[in-house]
Amino acid sequence: MDGVSLEIAQHEFVALNGPSGCGKSTLMHLLAGIDRPTSGAIIVNGLALHEADEKALTSYRRHHLGIVFQFFNLLPTMSALENVMFPLLLQRVARGPAEKRAREMLALVGLEERAGHFAHQLSGGEQQRTAIARALVHRPQVLIADEPTGNLDSASTAAVMRALSSIAEQKLATLIVVTHSEEVARAASRRICMRDGKLTSDQ
Repeated sequence: MDGVSLEIAQHEFVALNGPSGCGKSTLMHLLAGIDRPTSGAIIVNGLALHEADEKALTSYRRHHLGIVFQFFNLLPTMSALENVMFPLLLQRVARGPAEKRAREMLALVGLEERAGHFAHQLSGGEQQRTAIARALVHRPQVLIADEPTGNLDSASTAAVMRALSSIAEQKLATLIVVTHSEEVARAASRRICMRDGKLTSDQ
């Protein structure tokens, strides 16, 4: 990264757009507290990520951050409902409230009727929407989606983008979508373009 400076407001829907190798993933890793900058500052909701110790970063990622990856990473031995519940159960939330919250998130992404299906019984788009529901289930302040439609056909891409747009409209989280897709970037309310580790435009 080279001289990158930006501010993202709470509940904004932002697309980080640019070709492969432009620095999108590096910026995402910095925002997620996975990598540390060699200089400069990264502050998320008052937490200085560049200064935080590993305990604080782990708490940030566990309680305040949701991440959706290009590859869905669903647990194959669990149903869609169980996959979405899993983060809450790890936090020792009781099964009843965890299931209720997970069903709410599946309904949000249009999959309430697929709750009992396993990953191999879901289409790629349905698996990605399940992953989005799982990333939202613990009510993160920030949701980062890394190339969420990279492996999907046009119909599945449209379904995933409807789910992400619904999240933005309901102000459930600050939404940052990392993408090389022009179509996906146009769906965001703000588009930040990158090239060679620099911000080239902010629209």
